[in-house]
Amino acid sequence: MSSIIQLLPDHVANQIAAGEVVQRPASVVKELLENAVDAKATDIKLIIKDAGKTLIQVIDNGLGMSVTDSRLCFERHATSKIRQAEDLFSLHTKGFRGEALASIAAIAHVEMKTKQEQEELGIHIIIEGSKFISQDVAVLPKGTSFSVKNLFYNIPARRNFLKSETVEQRHVVDEFQRVALAHPSIHFTFYHNGSDMFNLPPSNFRQRIVNIFAGKTNEKLVPVKEETEIVNVHGFIGKPEYSKKNRGEQFFFVNNRYIKSGYLHHAVMAAYEGLLSAGAQPSYFLYLEVPPHTIDINIHPTKTEIKFDDEHALYAILRSTIKHSLGQFNVAPVLDFDRDPNLDTPYQYQNKEAAYPTVQVDRSYNPFAEEKPNKAFSTGTMAYKKPEGQPNWESLYVGLKQATEEIAEITFENDAVTSSLFEENDIEQEVKRTYQINKKYIVSPIKSGMVIIDQNRAHQRILYEEFLSNMTMNHASSQQLLFPLEMHFSSSEIALISELKSALVSTGFVFDESSTDSIIISGLPINVTEREVSIILQQLLSDLHEGIPDSSFCQNDTIAKSMSRSLAIKTGAYLTEFEQENVVNNLFACKEPNVSPFQKPTFITMRVEDLDKKFAL
Repeated sequence: MSSIIQLLPDHVANQIAAGEVVQRPASVVKELLENAVDAKATDIKLIIKDAGKTLIQVIDNGLGMSVTDSRLCFERHATSKIRQAEDLFSLHTKGFRGEALASIAAIAHVEMKTKQEQEELGIHIIIEGSKFISQDVAVLPKGTSFSVKNLFYNIPARRNFLKSETVEQRHVVDEFQRVALAHPSIHFTFYHNGSDMFNLPPSNFRQRIVNIFAGKTNEKLVPVKEETEIVNVHGFIGKPEYSKKNRGEQFFFVNNRYIKSGYLHHAVMAAYEGLLSAGAQPSYFLYLEVPPHTIDINIHPTKTEIKFDDEHALYAILRSTIKHSLGQFNVAPVLDFDRDPNLDTPYQYQNKEAAYPTVQVDRSYNPFAEEKPNKAFSTGTMAYKKPEGQPNWESLYVGLKQATEEIAEITFENDAVTSSLFEENDIEQEVKRTYQINKKYIVSPIKSGMVIIDQNRAHQRILYEEFLSNMTMNHASSQQLLFPLEMHFSSSEIALISELKSALVSTGFVFDESSTDSIIISGLPINVTEREVSIILQQLLSDLHEGIPDSSFCQNDTIAKSMSRSLAIKTGAYLTEFEQENVVNNLFACKEPNVSPFQKPTFITMRVEDLDKKFAL
């Protein structure tokens, strides 16, 4: 029997390895930016076209590579950072496994230009699908330029799995922000389709955060700093009142490397306990410095997960550090046992005896004693007498009584007033049609029994169909604002809202000119208040965080669902009888009253037979 196990060719193995390292254009951006940082560059430019599907180019002014290194860097597991296995636990750089460039070259057209400072000429290499096409000498500036074109050109199945351009661009922006936040001393520039998206000059950590997220980010930040033998923590956290629905502004950096850690995130949330509303997520930008031998980075292909030696101690330190910062800057209430000097006794009163209050009683006072008539009346200690020569006002009323008696008496016929127009037996007593239970359910009787309606889900269905109809027919009404609302968002959120602006306009929103970090709203839908605008947009951004649908109908559907979720009557809201009946009538006027927009039942029915069975037990 012939053997069935065989070794894969190198180009096939590289393509399989590329599936672990390169998942989307953002993966290439991450690897190339980290290589530029490892090359000790002080100026890095990122240029992409069509969200990285057509072109990804990273230009740096780093050390560059020699002729030999420029060829070896595209071989699998070729690295300058590791000589033996123990080096994996003393890493101070980004890329170290030496498989990123080999994987990228296996699935794209790669063009590299590099030159070292001491050399007169540089190297120009072109590779297509792991095949070296050309290698020439060229006149180049110091540094390295990587151009990755036509990603996944030889793996159409992988290319078909890529999302829309907006989604892929957002992932690229996320990776760019993570690298830029980790290295504020480097000048980063980001261009997309010829337009300048980010220009981040060298700065400190706080200024880099403000430059990236713009708006009023500086007002939201609370500094955090703690140095221990296990870990040094510094960075910034957001104030609770600026929390959001999504987790877009949450960053952990360990030894200047971005990581994801649900365990550390739980420590942060524990520190905010009691300060956040349900579902709110705080912002944080935390930099942790630990000894390299106490962490293991090589447990995930993208190196975004790290294993710590002592996670429990790290959890406790991080939680207490954030709690201390929230209390120190008066963000959270704390117990203060320090003596307040304003409450001290003044010097001139220290040796004086306290003066006790005295009570004086008029023992001769009798409230029941008869007052003697006197021309003067007394009030307290002052008396008043009618001055002589003043007219007597009582004389004006002399004869008035007699005159009124002489006036002819006018009588009116008394009409018999009945208590009601009909007899009580003929009055149909008004019956209350709906009832509210626990401020959550509406009970309405029907012929066969009763229907129990979830007020939140029912109102979601009503609003959903209303918004969807307005967006489809383009007949939504708007209420103009006397003073337009200016709302601040990050650049990525502004781009997301701009993508959906036409759909939002069809619901009744009116937008004025917007800048790179804010939007101005001059009109709102009829049933939306100014206070709810921020809630609606934050919920919309949270719902669309995973991606914007390509078709306009799917966009309208997503926006209608998000707005109905934000504006629907919440559980715990008291409804009058009129409001209850309005919800019931509007629900059963919908096209699909049985389920909410999120496919959950809106009501259940209970028949009289079911109640009879309950009592028959």
